[in-house]
Amino acid sequence: MVAIPSGTFTMGAHGAMNLGTTGMPMPDEPMPHPVTVAAYVIDRTEVTNAAFARFVAATGYRTTAELPIDWEALRRELPAGTPRPDDSALQPGSLVFVPTTVPVPLDDERRWWRWTTGADWRHPGGPASTIDSLAQHPVVHVSHADASAYCAWMGRRLPTEAEWEYAARGGLEGKRFSWGDDPITPARANVWQGEFPVANRGDDGYAGTAPVGSFPVNGYGVVDMAGNVWEWTADRFVASSADAEMAGGAEERIIRGGSFLCHESYCTGYRVAARMHATPATTLMNTGFRCAAGASDRPRRP
Repeated sequence: MVAIPSGTFTMGAHGAMNLGTTGMPMPDEPMPHPVTVAAYVIDRTEVTNAAFARFVAATGYRTTAELPIDWEALRRELPAGTPRPDDSALQPGSLVFVPTTVPVPLDDERRWWRWTTGADWRHPGGPASTIDSLAQHPVVHVSHADASAYCAWMGRRLPTEAEWEYAARGGLEGKRFSWGDDPITPARANVWQGEFPVANRGDDGYAGTAPVGSFPVNGYGVVDMAGNVWEWTADRFVASSADAEMAGGAEERIIRGGSFLCHESYCTGYRVAARMHATPATTLMNTGFRCAAGASDRPRRP
């Protein structure tokens, strides 16, 4: 883990240097405001498949994506009146990204996300896939509960959103990226190069996730705070009435950092102020986490 000093920083979007794809900070990004954080430690990298496998071997833990879907729990997260799906659609699984064959409008993410029975952290691309060669890649298809369970086993916790952004900024104030204001390049982060969602050229060397630590550290010695996979934080998302209706009134949690699927035409989540949110049971092939700990926590060694 990396020690992060206490301090006060300006959290949130910073005007023209932090514009989203619309030419404005994204609607859910907070306006700049001062935040003070106490000293803490945070994982240098995202939690890997190898580390998560040790947790599962020691505890027998089964992730959300490995369990049959509880319709009554799911119903509470959906708009009122949503019909119950067939039992075949309630089998264990997760959401897998599937490239389109031709360019498509970017207003409906269902065009490239597919519910896949048998997809989970051991089978990130579906039941026929494995993590045999991905030991040092970030674990994915983990829910907020899965991430929290791992952190608790380690004597740690998920970082707050403020802790996450403070660490991501690496001591830089008012910058667009974790490395400053210079444009993003394939040498700086694992994001999408090419036409989204049709073809990722993989100019950075990876069409999917990258091994953790494949890109330069920031000013605090932390890596992969931009791209690779989105990361869960501890904080609840305070939804507008429209957001709450879309989520069926379900509580959501904030995720940060962007992923290998981010592209300037659609998602600039690799900007240091960018944020997204998802229901706690959400599992995706581009979402993982890292742990943090404060002065009162007693982390154990992996």
